[in-house]
Amino acid sequence: MDHIVTVQDAVTAFADFMEPTDAELDAIEREMPLILADVDLLDALIITLDRTPTELDARRIRRAHRRVLSERRALANRTSGAAGGAA
Repeated sequence: MDHIVTVQDAVTAFADFMEPTDAELDAIEREMPLILADVDLLDALIITLDRTPTELDARRIRRAHRRVLSERRALANRTSGAAGGAA
């Protein structure tokens, strides 16, 4: 028999004092171009889930994929430069 338990701990685990730190918010801000590029790629892929991709769909996916790769490279270059080390 499975017991039903309350979710009170899960609800109160995210209290006001557990807000993201400034460093975490800065990291999110640095990664935002990559996050948005990933969202664009997912949107392009989702469009083709229920149909055969057209040439326009294929171009959209390739363009979005190139943008993701470009943003990953740019993020890697920014973070390696900020750490002061060579990549």
